[in-house]
Amino acid sequence: MRAEIHPKWFADATVTCMSCGTKWVTGATVQTLQTEICSNCHPFYTGEQRIVNTEGRVDKFMSRLQKRDDMKAAQKAVKDSLTPLDMPLAKLGISPRYLTILEENGMVLVQDFLNKLAEGGDDALLGISGIGRQTLSEIKKNLRAKGYNVPGAKTAETDAE
Repeated sequence: MRAEIHPKWFADATVTCMSCGTKWVTGATVQTLQTEICSNCHPFYTGEQRIVNTEGRVDKFMSRLQKRDDMKAAQKAVKDSLTPLDMPLAKLGISPRYLTILEENGMVLVQDFLNKLAEGGDDALLGISGIGRQTLSEIKKNLRAKGYNVPGAKTAETDAE
């Protein structure tokens, strides 16, 4: 071995835990060591539910959890606000003339309208005498406003064009 390249070894180095104050002696390359937490006070070894807050990490973690819970609650509120599929089309605020035309073609409920739209697309509904593009886009807009997922629906910007 080459001389004078190895660090000095202290056989009686003192280690001190900053959390609980426990001290012990071990071998190290420095005379004294300090640790933030040791096996005497670490929750894994003690079984205690104690939170060690180093540099505010626990607070940051708890704030992230709170944000996640708030987002989940907001998503659940949106999902709960969706109206049922057995709602009559009359509650969408459609003109009575178009309601009569839709009823004559077997569409009384929102579910009936959405099924017809999913099966044949816009062409299936535009094939009904008396239903035009403007009426169809108005019905789709009302359905989206109520929270329904309209098959083949365009965004509100493309409906306005």
